[in-house]
Amino acid sequence: MSAQNSAGIQTLLDAERDASKIVQKAREYRTKRVREARDEAKKEIEAYKAQKEAEFKKFEAEHTQGNKAAQDEADAEAEARIREIKESGSKNREQVIKDLLHAVFTPVPEAMAAH
Repeated sequence: MSAQNSAGIQTLLDAERDASKIVQKAREYRTKRVREARDEAKKEIEAYKAQKEAEFKKFEAEHTQGNKAAQDEADAEAEARIREIKESGSKNREQVIKDLLHAVFTPVPEAMAAH
């Protein structure tokens, strides 16, 4: 009976060793799959990030051009108004000076000024 027990124990030990190898392989496979999944996720994140950055740059370029066009138009309008004011000032300069000098040097009685 002792040989039977010994053979049974040896069979159990062999089965335990085989089970241990299977568990070890499963752990290695799981670790490998986790690494692969992590690497795949990183690649997907990088691709998504690159896509969103490209979309943002396109959006920014489109809207910056629109703002630049509006800014250029506003600058042109301001320059035109400044030119008009300068031209008007140049044309009426003599008359404005005469009117100012007349107002300063011509006394007006207070009774008349009230009306």
